[in-house]
Amino acid sequence: MSDALRIGVLGCADIAVRRMLPAMAAHPDVVVTAVASRDRAKAEKSAAPYGAAAVEGYGELLGREDVDAVYAPVPAALHAEWTGAALRAGKHVLAEKPLTLDPDETRRLLELAGNAGLGLMENVMFVHHGLHRTVRDLMADGAIGELRSFQAVFGIPRLPDNDIRHDPELGGGALWDVGVYPLRAALYFLGDELEVLGAHLHRGAGRLVETAGTALLRTPGGVGVQVAFGMDHAYRASYELWGSEGRMVVDRAYTPPADFTPIIRLERRSRTEEIRLAPEDQVAATVAAFVASVRSGAGPAYDRAAPLRQAELLDAVRRVGTRPA
Repeated sequence: MSDALRIGVLGCADIAVRRMLPAMAAHPDVVVTAVASRDRAKAEKSAAPYGAAAVEGYGELLGREDVDAVYAPVPAALHAEWTGAALRAGKHVLAEKPLTLDPDETRRLLELAGNAGLGLMENVMFVHHGLHRTVRDLMADGAIGELRSFQAVFGIPRLPDNDIRHDPELGGGALWDVGVYPLRAALYFLGDELEVLGAHLHRGAGRLVETAGTALLRTPGGVGVQVAFGMDHAYRASYELWGSEGRMVVDRAYTPPADFTPIIRLERRSRTEEIRLAPEDQVAATVAAFVASVRSGAGPAYDRAAPLRQAELLDAVRRVGTRPA
């Protein structure tokens, strides 16, 4: 495939090994050419199934001429450093979420990519699943009347004590790891002008980062938004849109397996309907959107301004949620 997008991977994080590398290798226009790690043995183990080169050190990978684009699943606190380094090396970048921990850094990276004519995409995968486009279409068609309220939650079970998401130096914490999903869903359905009215970030006993959070927001038109998130919870990943004539509820909203059958529960007056959709692989859809964004400058399902709006909203929740009482 002489015109294939040649991708190198910075790091051997679980999401890279378990989900992204297989999806990239399965795409007909992608070749995984190199995998880098600070531990050469890890690089060799991760690269071997794809016939890719094992590279010791991220900087070494960025200097390779057989790498057109980089996937960066490094810890959140390192996203800005290595995304910037990849862009300056002339590589397109698919970066794990959040793109950075600071809106100003996010803005600089987007400007750097734009000025260099390079693709830069944040790996928020659920927005590439057709389920959510169907929900948005149903809203636009008046399925629940005028929207009055939006609620979204995402919680995952307790993480091991040594998980990097407990480390503040690496950008740990529930807001950056799981809070991004319900907040991004609010942006997806309600638009750019959300205002944070209140927020609370809770730090579990013995933890150095927040392990749970809630936030209350509103749109300029007065639609109320409630989000909750955490990483010491029974698993839940859902959102609800409540309108003047009904409501829609979606479960398993953010990280469904490829074989999962999505269901939209639509309630109107005394009637409840379950709309079942075909399973979709949102990991494969994300890879396809990245390839399209590189090839055409903007993938068909990718909003290039979304990472900045998301970064600003996350920062507002962080500031309000940590404000002294």
